[in-house]
Amino acid sequence: MEGKRILYVTTEMVPYFPENPMSSQALDLPKIMQSSGADVRIFMPRFGAINERRHQLHEVIRLSGMNMIINDLDQPLIIKVASVPGERLQVYFIDNEEYFKRKEIYGEDNGLFSDNDERSIFFAKGVLETVKKLNWKPDVVHVMGWMSSLVPLYLKKYYSDDPFFQDAKVVVSLFDNEFEGELDNELVKKLAFDNVEADVKQYLEKPTHLGMIQASLYYADAVAKGEEIIPENVRNYINQQNIPLLDYCSKEQAKEVYNNFYSEEVMNSN
Repeated sequence: MEGKRILYVTTEMVPYFPENPMSSQALDLPKIMQSSGADVRIFMPRFGAINERRHQLHEVIRLSGMNMIINDLDQPLIIKVASVPGERLQVYFIDNEEYFKRKEIYGEDNGLFSDNDERSIFFAKGVLETVKKLNWKPDVVHVMGWMSSLVPLYLKKYYSDDPFFQDAKVVVSLFDNEFEGELDNELVKKLAFDNVEADVKQYLEKPTHLGMIQASLYYADAVAKGEEIIPENVRNYINQQNIPLLDYCSKEQAKEVYNNFYSEEVMNSN
């Protein structure tokens, strides 16, 4: 993958989150691919629990200032950036006072935040608009985590006529069930403001974790197992869609395995 551009869009990442399969892979995989000669960029939400002073986040004024229309309302986009300590990696953070200021990540003791669906829409649109503003055209867009799950939808539908993303391939990494319950059942109506809902409406009318993942897989060119075990209903859906699936591999195997996966399965997918 030398010389190729890989955009990683993740919900969680070390050192900004505690270690878990997703947050660890979101750091390890970009490091590995960068060492293989790929040009990488990483995006994640700027959750309120992230200590900006400790991690030395700072706003990128030239990238901030756009308004994202979410549910027919303007929401200002703020872009922050930080360097991963000891690594040649920069992380871009999608921020907004309304959606990401709160200290809790996905919800409180009484359940999920009622606007998690809007946070996911804002994140997806914010990432893709910022990448365009950077004039950095990705060859591969690799998403991790449910809050990134609308990125494939917006990439393939909202930007379907945009030559900037026309050749980008989408990879989805799968992890175990990341939330219980449902997001707001008005999600489909909110997506309709951007005319992107039609193909995945059946999955998002009751937006469970499975539904969000199915919506992302619908537009995936390839899938990777982020953990050894993934839910059976997700595995069955992948088989139905006939999407190339990469089995889970250890960190030690990842350099060879992912270089081959990106080069042979992803870049050659139809």
